Amino acid sequence: MVAGAVGSAGTAAWLSGKITQQVNASSGESLKAARAALKDLKLHITKETKAEDIIQIKSNYTDDRTIWIDIKTISHSTTQIEVRVGAVSDKEAAKTVLDKILSRLPKSLK
Repeated sequence: MVAGAVGSAGTAAWLSGKITQQVNASSGESLKAARAALKDLKLHITKETKAEDIIQIKSNYTDDRTIWIDIKTISHSTTQIEVRVGAVSDKEAAKTVLDKILSRLPKSLK
């Protein structure tokens, strides 16, 4: 899948009810991509929280389930993106959101 390869440092993995992928992008680039992806999917950000090494975005999926996107800083040029949709996470919905985020990473990271 082309979108899964964009700026990726590894393959997406389903762990503990969320899809996770490490990418070759700074936390700022990953945050911009996540915001753009949600906009593309016509989903609104309901909350954005930033801490020292993690950014969490909350939104609502088309059926009103909560989306959690965590962007964890691994290094200045590597982040781990985790997506969960709903209390009992929906793997396909989470993958849709992650794939859209990956597709919105800067072209220079391809």
